[in-house]
Amino acid sequence: MTDDNSASPASEPAPRDQGQDDLSTLAVARRRTVDEHMFTAPGLPGTFRLQLFTAHGARSVAVATQQAGEGMTLLNGAESFAAAVWELYCPEEDLPPVWVERQLWPEGSIQETRFRRVVFAEASRYRLSRPRWSVITQKQLDALAGGAVETSRGSGYVPRPVEPEPKMVFEEFAVTGLARPRPFREPQCMPAGVHWWRRWTRQVLPRRATRTCCWYHGGDWHRVNAMALQVLSDAREQSVGAHDVQEFAVAYAASISATDWETEALSTLFSTWDAIQPDSEVGYINGQHRSQAMLEAGVRRTVVLRHVYEA
Repeated sequence: MTDDNSASPASEPAPRDQGQDDLSTLAVARRRTVDEHMFTAPGLPGTFRLQLFTAHGARSVAVATQQAGEGMTLLNGAESFAAAVWELYCPEEDLPPVWVERQLWPEGSIQETRFRRVVFAEASRYRLSRPRWSVITQKQLDALAGGAVETSRGSGYVPRPVEPEPKMVFEEFAVTGLARPRPFREPQCMPAGVHWWRRWTRQVLPRRATRTCCWYHGGDWHRVNAMALQVLSDAREQSVGAHDVQEFAVAYAASISATDWETEALSTLFSTWDAIQPDSEVGYINGQHRSQAMLEAGVRRTVVLRHVYEA
């Protein structure tokens, strides 16, 4: 079964443009039956506000809203979070709820706070995979849900206890020293991991060709990392703090007429929320897909984020 094509009366037709053309076919008069401000599920290290809109005989609509710093992000946990809501609140439905995410980024962040609809290309009972994101407007979402959707985190939000903050440090890192990635998305173009012999072969015979299969293969990581190393050097020379270096990197990209993809890729390497973060125990805290794309291309040096606790 897929998220978008089923014999069930409540099924969603296979979307064009990741589902935007078919929103009108899903819009019915629903009412909000769940508004859980601190939703969590067993085994999932993350919280968010869950608004669930339901109607008899119609597919449910779930809206997840999350602040930065609530554990597993909506982006990384899309499959698990949506499946948990499906199993807990609408287990009798043949398809998962229509899933919409709203990640509330900190003030001043380069990332834009928007509603994003997530379509899962594969769905079996409480198991989802291959998510695809597309922007949905407030007007479209209200029509889809059948009523006004709250945009805030909610008055019941309880911030996590404040922990000692480590110092964030961006540093140069050898790509061949990264752990073997195990991407949990893009299975067609990113089979799990990059064998040692393959990563060393690519160091000798690097690739610069781009592909249209996914965002990660959509640009030249050699050029992006050359830019990143220059930004790292300039930022250190000018004493730019970790929280400001992303904006510094975007300005640098503009100064050399980088493409939109290159600018976005560069900015992710200097995002305090989204940078590549190696971990000695689990391999990665973040960045497996970008790491795999770099290993496949034969990139030699990149930039990673370290959290250093000072004595």
